[in-house]
Amino acid sequence: MADTKREIERKFEFSKAKSARRGVPDLTGTAAIAAVSDQGTVDLDAVYYDTPDQRLAADGLTLRRRTGGADEGWHLKLPVSPGVRDEIGAELSDAVPPSLAALVRSRVRGSGLQPQVRLLSSRKVSHLLDAGGALLAELSTDAVVAERGEATATWTEVEVELADGVDPELLDAVEKTFRKAGLRVSDAPSKLARALAETAAEPPARPESGGPEGTTGAHVLAYLREQRDALVAQDPAVRRGLPDSVHQMRIASRRIRSAFKTYRKVIDRAATDPIGEELRWLAAELGVDRDQEVLLERIQTRLGELPRTLMTGPVRSRLRVWNTARRSGSRRRALAVLDSARYVALLDSLDALLDAPPLLKRAARPPEAVLPKAVLHDYARLAVRVDRALSLAEGEQRDLALHDARKAAKRVRYAAESAVPVLGGPAKNLAKAGKAVQNLLGDHQDSVVARGALRGLAVQATGAGESAFTWGVLYAREEALAERSERELPDIWAETSDPALRAALE
Repeated sequence: MADTKREIERKFEFSKAKSARRGVPDLTGTAAIAAVSDQGTVDLDAVYYDTPDQRLAADGLTLRRRTGGADEGWHLKLPVSPGVRDEIGAELSDAVPPSLAALVRSRVRGSGLQPQVRLLSSRKVSHLLDAGGALLAELSTDAVVAERGEATATWTEVEVELADGVDPELLDAVEKTFRKAGLRVSDAPSKLARALAETAAEPPARPESGGPEGTTGAHVLAYLREQRDALVAQDPAVRRGLPDSVHQMRIASRRIRSAFKTYRKVIDRAATDPIGEELRWLAAELGVDRDQEVLLERIQTRLGELPRTLMTGPVRSRLRVWNTARRSGSRRRALAVLDSARYVALLDSLDALLDAPPLLKRAARPPEAVLPKAVLHDYARLAVRVDRALSLAEGEQRDLALHDARKAAKRVRYAAESAVPVLGGPAKNLAKAGKAVQNLLGDHQDSVVARGALRGLAVQATGAGESAFTWGVLYAREEALAERSERELPDIWAETSDPALRAALE
């Protein structure tokens, strides 16, 4: 059975042979460390698995099968931030556990996982304790032998890993003491990274084709690769059910689709349109669970705002039953999508496009000459949609038109944000204005969706012999909130359509 822990650590190495002979200094008295307790020495044997072209290592992931020590078994380490990783464990077995294989599928895809490096470590362990005897951190001194084919490498590494809930500032204090004793922070982020480097097997660099540096093509391709990487990185987070992961994965897919459209005169639509449609499919499939989550939070918030006198009947239990029924299969559906051949084909197609991009003539021009026109074109599209929505009478057609305007505002925002590294403040200001319209119309659309759900809840309650009064009250409140959004739109749009915002880009 897999388990997860957050690993916050810092790795050190001796800077000179003289300091190595002296060994690790006594940390007693460093910050809150009151005692150092020797825990003995253990021998560890770890085999690291990866694809032949080292896709996991290239993204900073490590997958190993380790024997020896208290936590022998399989371990997958996913980077969170510098010095912080999530370690997901599984019981010892001969083959890669399916639970861990699934978490690296977005990187591995059709390639097999094979043993790449073997690390043999003799680990001396000490516990760093506070005045009350509580564990602050574990100090490990590893004498490492790395084996990769015929190549070998040896080194000594010192690692300090914090116990749960300990302030990371302790690592800063330890580092200061270590520096005085001739130890420095290791250049390699992990033992595997060092082993690959010292056995001449570092992960190959990814292709970065996109035209010469300083061209529109290079800028657009760099942005698309950033979003592709975000999409792939969120895959294991979605599988683990981490908060906001589905939302972030959908954002990455939408940003790629939006960039394909914004920069259709930079990169050939004949190649990007099919991938864009697959990204639309992915976002829609993943959205089933996310949209229900957002809808539930909205209704719960509105319920929390009601005085008790307006709460009649088993309202909260009815809401739980309704939510359970709607979400019972949504997570399974999302995981099935991530396990599908169609999803893997989408990732492969996206990689192929970015490795050999079908760039058009404008890609060779300076981004300062191309990006403003692309962003302003998206703005003009937004203006048409807002004007149309404002011209319609209240009702379903206007709701649909406002939803279309919201999507156009999002595209303006994404386009402007992608241009900020080149265009600076003017693009940032337009992105902020587009976001304001998007947020306003997003709240309006959420109200439209919520009213449909509340109507359904009222019908269910009536059918079960319960009072539908509270659901009617919430419906009326959502209707009033939507009307307020519509009243605010002209003023928000007046600010967004200020000619000065666009003049800075023209």
